[in-house]
Amino acid sequence: MGFLYYLVHPIELRSILQWKVYHDPVHTRDEAKESPEMKECFRLLDLTSRSFSAVCKELNHELLYSMTLFYLVLRGLDTIEDDMTIPLDQKVPLLRNFHKTMQQDGWQFHGSVEKDKELLEKFDVVVTELKKLSKAHYEIIEDLTRKMGNGMADYAENDFMIKNGVQTKEEYNLYCHYVAGLVGEGCTRLFLASDLAHPKLAERPNLTESMGQFLQKTNIIRDIAEDWEEGRRWYPKEIWSKHVDEWEHMFDPQYREQALNVVSEMVLDALKHVEECLFYMAGMKDQSVFNFVAIPQGMAIATLELVFRNPAVLERNVKITKGAACQIMLESTQNLQVECDVFKRYVHLIKEKNDPRDPNFLAISVQCAKIEQFIETLYPRQNPEKLSQENAQLQRKEPTTDPGEAAVIFLVALACLVFITAIMIGTAWLFGAKFGHILDDMSPAAKGWTSSVPDPSAIRDEL
Repeated sequence: MGFLYYLVHPIELRSILQWKVYHDPVHTRDEAKESPEMKECFRLLDLTSRSFSAVCKELNHELLYSMTLFYLVLRGLDTIEDDMTIPLDQKVPLLRNFHKTMQQDGWQFHGSVEKDKELLEKFDVVVTELKKLSKAHYEIIEDLTRKMGNGMADYAENDFMIKNGVQTKEEYNLYCHYVAGLVGEGCTRLFLASDLAHPKLAERPNLTESMGQFLQKTNIIRDIAEDWEEGRRWYPKEIWSKHVDEWEHMFDPQYREQALNVVSEMVLDALKHVEECLFYMAGMKDQSVFNFVAIPQGMAIATLELVFRNPAVLERNVKITKGAACQIMLESTQNLQVECDVFKRYVHLIKEKNDPRDPNFLAISVQCAKIEQFIETLYPRQNPEKLSQENAQLQRKEPTTDPGEAAVIFLVALACLVFITAIMIGTAWLFGAKFGHILDDMSPAAKGWTSSVPDPSAIRDEL
């Protein structure tokens, strides 16, 4: 099936080959210098997230180990929170004390049934490597683990929310802050501690927050069917109750149009973070750090376009194709202008799919236009200085084209005319035209033309 798909989508196949063959990592790991424990940490990284692992391994060496361990710590914390089989009286202390647990030599946990349980079962290697980090990086990881653990514990103890789901957009934003906004804060602090990002980012925490919120909200929108199968629902009632009366109606084909309107409003809520995400990426000073940030953001906007007005998202977990992912990775590892082009492309596709019957139609159109306008202010399609000069010349009734340019244009036009004429004559000659006979035929004698003026001698004789 995959082979047939790429036969009719050759551009995606080309993107895969280009990424595999031509992608040159900014940095590469030096496995010869790694301890057995660190090598095991990278194996666990591959096991828990291949997509994150790929971009993480290309990070600047100043960040490589710290970011890998930061991810594994948070993944361990998230695995405990997601495991509904762990009793609450055991789960809450684990979450609240995880920042202390990660300091205990040899600590492991064997009571999880989640897919990433192996990470917890071999967490002692993470503890060993954490103690080798610089003090500044370790303190950042510890602080963020403490904040996130307490936030997750608060939600775990909220019986009403577990049974009835998220109620308000405020609760929804707060949950996304604890599970993703704090991740963004930790990453930014690690970037700044390594002098790989602009110091002004420390003064704009809203930019960091939007980065995490955008990624988390995209995942929540996409995973609606999978989460509901596991008894979780993160769509706030404040949004879905506008369109359906009961949460179960979201998955009833009878209410499919209303359910798609719910997804549309969720997409609209996520799109409101895009401008600050692009602004944040402008603060990256290192190419590997820019790639690390830009690739997930590019994937997120592509995923939003995929789930928007897509009934399949209510039935299963939908994902962008491997070819599309490789194309995004190729573009997102260039620079901010190319990344903006990625966002502009998918925002335009969202606008095209927007349904006038959707109650959110106007708001989505306005938000997409705002994003396009913001990108235009960053990278105008026309040079403002040149436009102002041309306008001034028009007002003074001066020619906007200098004489040299006019001469070049005239010569090019003349050359084109001569070239086209030569082609026409040559084509006629190839088909047997005889230009010598034509010239002969054009002579007056050949045509039988005679002069109408009387001969003077004949006039004299007549007289």
